[in-house]
Formats: sequence, C-alpha cells, structure tokens
Amino acid sequence: MSLKCGIVGLPNVGKSTLFNAITQAGAESANYPFCTIEPNVGVVSVPDMRLDKLTELVVPKKTVPTTFEFVDIAGLVKGASRGEGLGNKFLAHIREVDAIAHVVRCFINNDITHVSGKIDPINDIEVINLELVLADLDSMERRQERLASKLKSQDKQAKTEYQLIQRLKEEALAQGKPARSMAFSEEEMSLIKSFHLLTIKPIIYVTNVDENDIQDFENNPLVQQVQEYARLENATVVPVSAQLESEIAELQGDEKKLFLEELGLEESGLDKLIRAAYHLLGLQTYFTAGVQEVRAWTVPAGTKAPQAAGVIHTDFERGFIRAEVVSYADLVRAGSMAQARENGRLRLEGKDYLVLDGDVMHFRFNV
Repeated sequence: MSLKCGIVGLPNVGKSTLFNAITQAGAESANYPFCTIEPNVGVVSVPDMRLDKLTELVVPKKTVPTTFEFVDIAGLVKGASRGEGLGNKFLAHIREVDAIAHVVRCFINNDITHVSGKIDPINDIEVINLELVLADLDSMERRQERLASKLKSQDKQAKTEYQLIQRLKEEALAQGKPARSMAFSEEEMSLIKSFHLLTIKPIIYVTNVDENDIQDFENNPLVQQVQEYARLENATVVPVSAQLESEIAELQGDEKKLFLEELGLEESGLDKLIRAAYHLLGLQTYFTAGVQEVRAWTVPAGTKAPQAAGVIHTDFERGFIRAEVVSYADLVRAGSMAQARENGRLRLEGKDYLVLDGDVMHFRFNV
C-alpha cells in the first residue's frame, strides 16, 4: 500500500538535507528559499530487526522489507494561503500526503539564513500551522456556501454536514487551531475525511538540532519549546541532526553500527523518524517466511486476514480459505516453523481474524 508522509517546513530549516539523508536520492539542497519547487519522492525501507531475525532462521534466497514513502515539499512562507511564495503549490502537494513531518529548526548557525531573520521554532510552527488553518477555513466556508441552497430543501445530509463544518469552524479553525485538536465520533470522522482538510492530517514535529546536541537534545531549550507545543496537540516529537544523518546515511553495516556506538546512539534519528511516521498512520507489519523469500508486508491496524492476503495478490483475497498463523515471538522461541507447529503454536484462522503486528502468515486460497 502506498502511503506518503510529506516533509514540510520553512525554507532553510534542513528539510531537504533530511530528505537526502532518508532516501540518499540527492534532492537539491541550497542556502536560499524555494530550492525545492516540485516535490521529490523517496521510498525507504522500514527498519525492523524482526525481519533480520527471520532471515537468520529461514535462510531465504532473498529478504524484502516493507517500505514507506517520504515527499519533500517546497518551503512555505507567511501568506501561502493567499498564494504568497509557492503557497498554492505547497497546499496542493500537502493535500496529497497522508501525514506530515514538520521540520523545525532548533540549531543556531549564522552562516545559514533564516527566512524570518531569527531562530524561533514556535513562531516557525505557527506560521505553517496558521497557513494550513486559513486554507482549511477558506475551503470550509466555500463548502458551506454550496450547502446553503440544499438546506432550504430540508436535505438531512446537507444539514448534518453544514452543522459539522460550523462546529469545526467555531471550535478550531476560527480560533487558529488545527482540526486534529478536536474530538470526533466515528460517523463524524467519516464525513470529515470527505472534506480533505489539511489540518486533520496526523503530524510529527522533527526538531533539527546541531550534531553536537543530539546526545543531549533534552536540554536544548528550543527542543523543549517544541515538545511543550506538541504536547498540547498530542503530537509526536522526533529529534534529529539532519547534517549528522546525512553522514550516517553514507555508511553501511558494521561501519554504520560502529559510528553510532561512538556517538552513544542505539539507532539513527532517521530510523526513529521512519518508524514514527509508519506508526503515526496506524500501520503494522506482518511477515511471510519461506525458503524463496522472507518478506514484510504493510497493513492498517485492524485488517482482517483476507484483506491482508489481498496485499500480496488480489487472488489471495478473492479465494481466501484460511491463514496459518504463528506470532513472531513464538516462532523465534521455537527456532523453526516445524517446531512451532509441533509446539502447538501454529494456528488456523478464518475470514474474521484480525491480523496482529508481527504475525508470520501463510495463506491458503482457491480461485
């Protein structure tokens, strides 16, 4: 399944440097605004140590990780909702992503210009958030205008939609707050999705710190400001040093591991970001494991077995009979699929089975 996380931020906060590190795709990065005009898309592997362990156990001919897409979106400036800078392109591109990674500058470097002339992460966040709120407010007011004529004909659906938009405006957008700051019922959320709001998208704040601060980011006062702000939105904060990550991205295997150990880090900031974005969208991983291939597959949490099978091939879903399932933990403890079966840890599950993160599955089907 193709889900995308858009990397946004004011010009020169380090987002393109971060994107380069994530994908090693070489997106242009320079010390002037609007360097990124068209969005660059990079596909990354989701780091998962379970896949490595399964590869050790099964010794397949190949191993395939699950993937996730990041989109580097043009830098935004104040007035974007009115078309300032590259505002119209920014808003169009951000509508197409499923989640947002908002890069915030939390380092001081006089050699790198800042579009507002000062380092103030909260102001940076609020500039972008306000532009998104204003864009949503404008689209909701235009939607209400179109609904007004239907209200006269006692259209119940139009009335429900109109009232929800009014509450959305009064409780959030008109106050400068994002739609995600509100609580909605399942029925309301279904309707909200049809509005294509920018501010309903889940968000991660990525605090870009100096490489010397990455081990002690908790004591960075700029990071602390972002953490407090994110807490009010119930948002995630992931600290990274984009410059350092670009160096780490050039290393592989033991060399990368040794470098991280020297820095006192268990994993790179990028690995944390990729996983955070993956889970932000409510995604989970199941595995297939055989001598031909060990592979990780992405499904939304709450996916039933036939739909999970359909991710592999539509025929698997159409002709689904049952799934043979063993948890990753049980398989590792057993040491092999045969031993897991002998231990009674292999289960047969039907069409209503909800796939769990870490399930190792084999599907039976007939078409």
